[in-house]
Amino acid sequence: MEKIGITTTIPVEILLAAECTPVDLNNIFIGHEDASSLVDAAEEAGLPRTLCSWVKGIFGLLKREVCVEAVIPVVQGDCSNTFALMENLVHDGVKCIPFAYPHTRTRAELMREMKRLASLLGAPWEKVEKTKIRLDAIREQARLIDEMTWKTNQVSGFENHAFLISCSDFRGNPDSFSNEMASFIGETSKRVPLSHPIRLGYVGVPPILSDLYQFLEKREARVVFNETQRQFSMPYKTADVVEQYLAYTYPYDIFGRLEDIRSAAAERHLDGIIHYVQSFCHHQMEDRILRECLPFPVFTLEGDRPGPVDARTALRLESFIQLLAERKERP
Repeated sequence: MEKIGITTTIPVEILLAAECTPVDLNNIFIGHEDASSLVDAAEEAGLPRTLCSWVKGIFGLLKREVCVEAVIPVVQGDCSNTFALMENLVHDGVKCIPFAYPHTRTRAELMREMKRLASLLGAPWEKVEKTKIRLDAIREQARLIDEMTWKTNQVSGFENHAFLISCSDFRGNPDSFSNEMASFIGETSKRVPLSHPIRLGYVGVPPILSDLYQFLEKREARVVFNETQRQFSMPYKTADVVEQYLAYTYPYDIFGRLEDIRSAAAERHLDGIIHYVQSFCHHQMEDRILRECLPFPVFTLEGDRPGPVDARTALRLESFIQLLAERKERP
């Protein structure tokens, strides 16, 4: 099966229907034993220092070691730098097939773009729809893991993050991934519920910080809502594959995301929100809107390169957790 790299979640049903193996390049980058060296490799090749490290990490990864036959960059509905990343990859001889989520968020335009990609990859549309039905059962397992995070409190914030973020490519093998989740659910259902008093939401792009969730849990706070990672798992039940990617909030405007965040915050009884922003990312501008529209404390956390939580960020996070603890104690 041909390996196809992706730069964020796309209609993966199309790749699987075309008998391709999806490879989420972000997950490979951040899971690398020396992720920082991939950023260095991109800078050595000429990419600027003042550029998002996720973009540089993907570029460095493809430059140095990942063997994929082609890359599908999402040039609309994700990172504002992806188009230029694609140009650099094409310059270096990497085959690229761009995909775009329409700004209008209309069914007709999204269907046109999805069918264009299916045609390019040779995926019959009927098979795409059948693949969606096959994946629905696997995504239901991811939804259960999410419920076990906030409802029964048996799953940690990092475990939630790790499984939901992997729904972008099902780790290259949906059946194997399904078996892994089934085993995890079986083992975890026997756990004593976790008892961290501070319940947090994590919104924004996934963190480049390697130990954020563990850091929080050592300080009696736990993430029970991972916004973007949950969206990668396609949390809404939909009638067809196009409707599924219209309901998916990440590629579209902030206002649809706000509705999802508010709903989750109420259902999961959140005490506060961590809004992660990546250095040199256009999503940083959304912080103002989030702060003004959400009715509870928001902590803005900025990350740059891969690595653990630094000392300054640690102090700020500890102060935020203390603030939330004091608020809970008030009559």
